[in-house]
Amino acid sequence: MLATRNLDKGRELEALLKDLDIRIRTLAEFPAAPEVVEDGETCEANAVKKAMAIAQYTKLPAVADDTGLMVQALGGRPGIHAARYAGEGATYESNCTKLLQELAGVPRERRGARFVTVAAIADPKGKVEVVQGILDGLITDRPAGTKGFGYDPVFFVPELGKTLAQLTPEEKNRISHRALAFAKIKELLARASW
Repeated sequence: MLATRNLDKGRELEALLKDLDIRIRTLAEFPAAPEVVEDGETCEANAVKKAMAIAQYTKLPAVADDTGLMVQALGGRPGIHAARYAGEGATYESNCTKLLQELAGVPRERRGARFVTVAAIADPKGKVEVVQGILDGLITDRPAGTKGFGYDPVFFVPELGKTLAQLTPEEKNRISHRALAFAKIKELLARASW
């Protein structure tokens, strides 16, 4: 089970896990599944909570993740509140706009940022494994690129000279924070009795 209702994230996770010899199911098949409130104080707490709730509801192993964006000049904000940084009901665009407004005038050397994805896999009996993926980069002055979602248009990867939104899905799925975390999830799924 992919424990997310975010369609963009769901597509990305399916692509990351597609070569496993398992059937991947989504919450679209379980419309009455509970909405899991992400009220944990860490990405790990939120990922574990989502994976456990969906595994228990569906009686299937479930994978969930939570991602934080830590920006140097903002003392680590937005952190675990990245998805709702511009408030409840925030859009990808409103979150990016708020971030860029808060960084207006901040020099490049202080625009360092880190994406941290924590992924959890849980079974209905309560077994849980947790992994992490990290991607370091910089926040740009303005959005660039049309691919991806979330903060991808403003997250610049210096080694590639591009934002995440300027990468093809295949390129992104080789280097992103989520790709790194889900490579570890794939290892767990391949060798464990999930």
